[in-house]
Amino acid sequence: MPSENRIEINPKVMMGKPVIRGTRITIELILRKIGEGAAESDLLDAYPNLTLEDIHAALVYAADRIALEENVVLIT
Repeated sequence: MPSENRIEINPKVMMGKPVIRGTRITIELILRKIGEGAAESDLLDAYPNLTLEDIHAALVYAADRIALEENVVLIT
């Protein structure tokens, strides 16, 4: 299943933050835990509804969002 099918944005779920579809597990939470040093296995143990594919979809989603960012440099 492509990553976009695993991610859901619904204003009624977690105030519209991107989550793993069908859960209240935010992409932000997954990224923060990995950034803090959690292994994929740690996340899978802590969140039984989460799959390895969900974790990978969260990483792809975040990378895609960063790739689409526009940075403006102001020179004064």
